[in-house]
Amino acid sequence: MTTDLLIVFAILAVTIALFLSDRFRLDLIALLAVLGLILSGVLTTDEALAGFSNDTVLIIAGLFVVGGGLLRTGVADAIRSKLSQVAGTSETRLLVALMLTVAVLSAFMSSTGTTAIFLPVAVSLAWSAKISPSRLLIPMAFASLIGGMLTLIGTPPNIVVSSYLAEQGLEPFGFFSFTPVGLVMLAITVVFMAFLGRRLLVDRAPSSSPTAQDEDAPTLDELAASYGLTDNVYRLRVRRNSPLEGKTLAEIDLPGRYDVQVLEIQSWPSDLDLPTEPRPVEPDTAIEAHDILRVEGRIEDVTRLAREQSLGIRPPEELGGRFISKELGLVEVIITPRSRLVGRTLSEARFRDKYHVTVLAIMRRGSAIQSDLRDTKLRFGDTMLVQGTWDKISLLTNERRNFLVVGQPREMLEARHATNKAPYAIAIMLGMMLLMTFQVLPAVTAVLLAAVAMVLVGCLSMEDAYASMNWESIILIAAMLPMATALEKTGGVTAISTVLIDNLGGRGPLVLMAGLFVLTSVLSQVVSNTATTVLIAPIAFQSAITLGVSPYTFMMTVAIAASTAFATPIASPVNTLVLGPGNYRFGDFSKLGIPLQILILVATLIVVPILFPL
Repeated sequence: MTTDLLIVFAILAVTIALFLSDRFRLDLIALLAVLGLILSGVLTTDEALAGFSNDTVLIIAGLFVVGGGLLRTGVADAIRSKLSQVAGTSETRLLVALMLTVAVLSAFMSSTGTTAIFLPVAVSLAWSAKISPSRLLIPMAFASLIGGMLTLIGTPPNIVVSSYLAEQGLEPFGFFSFTPVGLVMLAITVVFMAFLGRRLLVDRAPSSSPTAQDEDAPTLDELAASYGLTDNVYRLRVRRNSPLEGKTLAEIDLPGRYDVQVLEIQSWPSDLDLPTEPRPVEPDTAIEAHDILRVEGRIEDVTRLAREQSLGIRPPEELGGRFISKELGLVEVIITPRSRLVGRTLSEARFRDKYHVTVLAIMRRGSAIQSDLRDTKLRFGDTMLVQGTWDKISLLTNERRNFLVVGQPREMLEARHATNKAPYAIAIMLGMMLLMTFQVLPAVTAVLLAAVAMVLVGCLSMEDAYASMNWESIILIAAMLPMATALEKTGGVTAISTVLIDNLGGRGPLVLMAGLFVLTSVLSQVVSNTATTVLIAPIAFQSAITLGVSPYTFMMTVAIAASTAFATPIASPVNTLVLGPGNYRFGDFSKLGIPLQILILVATLIVVPILFPL
């Protein structure tokens, strides 16, 4: 074993250990690994940075944009409405219908994106059926991962193995090459969950939501009432020569000085029965004489504000349609377990300055917190009621690490879906699929063309396109690709392949297939499944060539195994997304995931050699 190979194995071991420690971001760890390979002299700078121009990275980035277009135009949520009509309130029907729908959608967009879209859908469906969301969220997550097996673009590992075959001068997998195998695995997963798996599901989250009085989503009034805001909304008129006149919201800092939140600002003249369109409630919004401020806070705080700042005060009002407009609305967000907000206050996190929205109340263990919000340390599981303009609220849905949007009011869904761009989004997605299926254009060209088309026709803006990308995933993939290069350059791939062949090869191709499956699946529980595939694909290919069997069989096995990241909540961003809203514990995933992994392993050893003969 050479010195360079020892260095590569050492860097790989440290990288995996840091992944497991969860002390640093995954993309930062991957970048450190790249630097280690450069500084150690194992790779040249060009070799180490080649991953950032790799076709796989560009394809995945483009697919994030395509998925964002489907979300922005309401295509994904339109499916949700149909789903609730078909499934009703039966837990088994909901589970099966949700899994099948998510799997199909996940076949054409990222599993993480699909899960993020359907997370509020699943929670809403559970609440309307008066069952715990934890009964639906793990099955939904697993279905999203399995859905990635259905098409070439369903999950990055599929693209990785197909691209590697092409790099070796072989015919790559076609768009639907994965579909027959994926359908078998999906059927096994759905049947397992509908019968045995359903008995293993936990029931921890609340069985109903006080705001879920509609089968699709609560109204804004229901959201506000559940947080106790309906009796704390006042209107203040800014008198001429008020100390507030000419100052911005950031300068007057009403939340910090008076514990009063500004919900809406209307310019004078204003008919209070027919409100004008409000101005944006943002830090740099200036207050003008005779402005009408709609504020939320305790009567004693509002009274002190009015007295000290020369404001006219009006009594509380019912929220009703007055609380919103074409520009303003409410939404609920939940703090995730890995959120950087945990243990910090809104003031410390500069939440309002960063997201340009206002937190009106915090729900913690069923109790609403309305006072001292800026100085309340946030906890995992806290739900915040957030108010802002529709465009700023829509941007919150792109957040993945710090919080998730889980309660979108009916009015917001209508506002977001009030677009005629959905047919364009569907046509673009179908066109991309056709170009890739019939290989009219290279896959990377077809995906980038679709991503650009989404922006050009107005399905989403360039800002939305950038926001729709999961940059952590993109950087992680680009930075881990050089590790595979290093393993190949130093003979690591050959060494691992030799160990596998020496220990398992003599026992037959099926035993070696099983070894590759287990190795890939185990690594996928602690390392990105894409990064794992990047590392294992060359080993699988070399093993097949050495044994004299078809590399397609082994490469398909690796792709399937990479999508079985079921056993831990950190195995995939998909699992992490549902961890908090489902109130799950670490062992809940392994209790369901390990039996399912075993079933899929057995099915792989039976089905793959039939469809892709050795």
